[in-house]
Amino acid sequence: MNPPADVVELLQALVRIPSVNPDGDPGIANPGEAACAEFVAAFLRAAGARAEVEPVFPGRPNVVGVFPGGGAGKKRLFFAPHLDTVGVTGMTVEPFAAEVREGKLWGRGASDTKGPMAAMLWALWEMRERIPALGWEIGFAGLMGEEAGQHGSKAFAEKHRADFVVIGEPTELGIVYTHKGCTWLYLTTRGRAVHASGPERGVNAVDQMLDALAVLRAKVLPRFAGMNDPVLGSPTLSIGTIRGGSKINVVPDVCEASVDLRTLPAQDRPGLMEEIAAELRAAAPSLEARWTQSRPLWTDPAHPLVGALERAGGKRCGAPWFCDAAVLAAAGIPAVAAGPGSIAQAHTADEWIRLEDLRRGVDFYKAFLEQLAV
Repeated sequence: MNPPADVVELLQALVRIPSVNPDGDPGIANPGEAACAEFVAAFLRAAGARAEVEPVFPGRPNVVGVFPGGGAGKKRLFFAPHLDTVGVTGMTVEPFAAEVREGKLWGRGASDTKGPMAAMLWALWEMRERIPALGWEIGFAGLMGEEAGQHGSKAFAEKHRADFVVIGEPTELGIVYTHKGCTWLYLTTRGRAVHASGPERGVNAVDQMLDALAVLRAKVLPRFAGMNDPVLGSPTLSIGTIRGGSKINVVPDVCEASVDLRTLPAQDRPGLMEEIAAELRAAAPSLEARWTQSRPLWTDPAHPLVGALERAGGKRCGAPWFCDAAVLAAAGIPAVAAGPGSIAQAHTADEWIRLEDLRRGVDFYKAFLEQLAV
C-alpha cells in the first residue's frame, strides 16, 4: 500500500472504512470489521510487520501483526485498539466523511477508537526501523467486537502470547489500570392472566416483579453503597427498563425488567450473581434471571510498563466504563487502557477528536516505545 502522509490522513482513511458492530441498530446495510482489518493488515505489512487477518465470526476478524526483533527471550508487548464502532443511526455529522474542520476530525470512531488506533499505528510506523532493537518484541492487535461481547479480545487471549497489552481507548492519555465491571441482569416474572374485574383469580406478574425490585433497592443497593474502592468509588445499580401487561383490564401474566450493575474488582468472584438472583427469587418465586457480564479490571500499577507509560506523559487512573483490558487481565495478561481523545466524545451524534490530541497521542506512544531501548 501507499502509506498516508501523516497520522491525520491515516485516521481519515480508517474512519472512511465503516466497521460498525452489527449488534443493536448499526444504521448501515453491511456492518462488520473485515474491511478495516484488511486495511490495517496492509499498513502493518508496509511497516515491516508479519500481519494476519484472523476470523472470529464470519466477516468479523481480528488483525494481528508482530514486528521483527523477537527471540532471545524477549517479552512481547501488544498495542490493541478495537476495530468496531457503535452504530450511526441519529448522527448529526456524516459518519464516514472524516471531515477536518475547527481543528477536529469528525466521524464515527474518530474518538472510539480509531483515533487511538491511528496514533498507535503511526507511532509504530515512525519507529519501524528501531523496533527490532528494542528490549521487547512489539505487536499490534486490532480487535473485533469490543462494543458487544468482547469476542475479539477473548479470541486473541486464547491464541496469542502476550506479556503486556496497551488497549487503545480515548483516556486523554490517562493510564487506566483499573475499572468497574458491568453486569446486565435480565429478570422475568410469570403469572396467570384473568379479567381485571376478578384479579384474585389470577397471578399478577407485575406485582411479583415489584417485589423482586424492592429487594434490589432495600437489600442489594445498600450493600453496594457500603462498599468503596479508593480509585473507583462504590459499585452502582440502576433499574433500566420494566415492561409488563397487555391491557389495563387484564391481569398481566408476564413482566420483564433489566438492571445495570457496575461492580468493583473486589466483587469479581464466582457466585455473586447467583446469590443476588436467589435473594430476588425468595420474594418472587416465579422469577427467572439471566445475565451478561464484562469483568472489572485490575492490573498492578507497579508493573514496570505502567511506569514507562507514566514517564511518557500518562497518569494512572481508574474508569467507570469497561474495555478489552479486563478480558486480557482475566486471562493472566497484564493490560491497561491508554490513548488520545476523550471518552466524552465516544458514541456521540457528532463524534470527533482534536487533531492536537491525536498528534499528542503519537508522541506519547513513541516516548513509551523509546523507553524500551536496550
